Amino acid sequence: MSSKVLVVTGTGTEIGKTVTTAAIAAVAVRAGRSVAVLKPAQTGVAPGEPGDVDEVVRLAGSAVTPVELGRFPEPLAPGTAAARAGMEPVRPAQVAEAAAKLAASHDLVLVEGAGGLLVHFDAEGSTLADAARLLGAPALVVARAGLGTLNSVQLTAEALRFRGLSQLGVAIGSWPDEPGLAERCNVGDLPRVAGAGLVGAVPEGAGSLSEDAFRARASGWLGRELGGVWDGEGFARRVG
Repeated sequence: MSSKVLVVTGTGTEIGKTVTTAAIAAVAVRAGRSVAVLKPAQTGVAPGEPGDVDEVVRLAGSAVTPVELGRFPEPLAPGTAAARAGMEPVRPAQVAEAAAKLAASHDLVLVEGAGGLLVHFDAEGSTLADAARLLGAPALVVARAGLGTLNSVQLTAEALRFRGLSQLGVAIGSWPDEPGLAERCNVGDLPRVAGAGLVGAVPEGAGSLSEDAFRARASGWLGRELGGVWDGEGFARRVG
């Protein structure tokens, strides 16, 4: 991975984005790299409760630097959650500034968005894509494995290209133990609709592994683009 900052976005919520972020962090830490994880806006979590960055640290290890810029209690889009709580929203310039500062002292900064690429940060409609543009950072798109994922991935890829943003690739955030026909076919179709390679497949339930097991296995879920040893072509042949 050549860039010091990677924006991790998704095609929706509850698709394995945080676990995928943790896997990337774990692989980088095992390779001797210093890693920070930045969560611009955490929603649906009360003060004092563990959020996504805490989950990344639990899985990837305490060597990871966790940073959360804003926390809003209701499980809504960040802009809506901030407005309902009477709190100041997180703005793209804040995200870019924080990521740049972390990049000055870390080998890798992972910026994990909330939901999809165009979820609103504020009332003006600012998004994670705006922060990525300010940073000049590539995006990793984490996607579902099954029905409906092709449309969502293609829309996200088109939104990235329209904004002049680069896409590192697509990772499947939760690959089932027993994939059906749709999942198996999607492995071949995802790179085509994304216009970018399939760079990983994190197994379903990976976040429930012990910390040691997670860190030991993470490299096998991620391709070389993410520092791992996962073979995308071999995976496609096995499941296709």
